[in-house]
Amino acid sequence: METIELISLTLGVAWASGINLYAAVLVLGYLGMTGDITLPPGLELLSDPMVLAAAGFMYLVEFFADKTPGVDTGWDVLHTFIRIPAGAILAAGMAEGFEVSQSAEFAALLIGGSLAATTHLTKTGTRVLINTSPEPFSNWTASISEDLVVIGGLWASLHYPWLFIGLLVLSLLLIIWLLPRLWRALKRVFRAIGELLGRKAGSDQQREPAPPGGTRSDILRALYHDANNNRKLP
Repeated sequence: METIELISLTLGVAWASGINLYAAVLVLGYLGMTGDITLPPGLELLSDPMVLAAAGFMYLVEFFADKTPGVDTGWDVLHTFIRIPAGAILAAGMAEGFEVSQSAEFAALLIGGSLAATTHLTKTGTRVLINTSPEPFSNWTASISEDLVVIGGLWASLHYPWLFIGLLVLSLLLIIWLLPRLWRALKRVFRAIGELLGRKAGSDQQREPAPPGGTRSDILRALYHDANNNRKLP
């Protein structure tokens, strides 16, 4: 494999891991098993049938979880602790194919983790906004589009590395432009949820029945008068 293909695939693996880790593992493992690519020593286990079966099972679980409003956000939050480290490890494993120093592999680890974090956070934030839509079709459209983008992106990173790197740079510029706007939109959503919950709590308090015999202050006032009357009796 040529150097540019390794660079492209290293970036592609990290980028794809932040969107759909299990699809990325399946694609890499399948390409390695069929001989389309020669996986570095650290990633040869991806083509093992047991690893492919596990990745395939988790992909099926994510396929349905990722298309259910609300569940997809919980799934994404949980995978913050899975996709980002996995993207970093896969990028570092791909860098072994360069036969470079350990410092270069560590640099690939950092870049891979950062790239996976960028795509993961963008996906997670976008899904929160999509979940504000009352119909479920937008979730299905977004999820299927993400799966196709991951598979097509990894294929392009192997066969058209220069094209993939160019598109990756453009997508990162778009994400840099999008993230501040996405953050402001998320803050508005969470603020609206907080106001809704606050109004609901206020209405629940208004519906609470008064304690028997009047309010707490009335009860204390009555007790005070009874005590004074008892002291006046001979």
